[in-house]
Amino acid sequence: MIELLGFISYLIDLYVYIVLASVILSWLMAFGVVNPYNRFVSSLAQALAAVTEPLLRPIRNALPDLGGIDISPLVLLLGCFFIQQVVLTNIAKLFL
Repeated sequence: MIELLGFISYLIDLYVYIVLASVILSWLMAFGVVNPYNRFVSSLAQALAAVTEPLLRPIRNALPDLGGIDISPLVLLLGCFFIQQVVLTNIAKLFL
């Protein structure tokens, strides 16, 4: 069971990196550093959005409107870190 919890923790780490990559790519596209009309960039952005949007959309709907600031990735990352540090470690303590 401990190995399964370690694997889940690894998957959460991987998802955190994907969310960070999505945020950084959106910033680069917004500030004109990369061309959003490039095929590779647009397909990468679309792939990252397909992976992150199912969890970001409910968070965006629950948060109040803050104008042009989107803090939903921050809330998602905090949730991922909470699951890793609190939930998974307490479940692991049950099996030790």
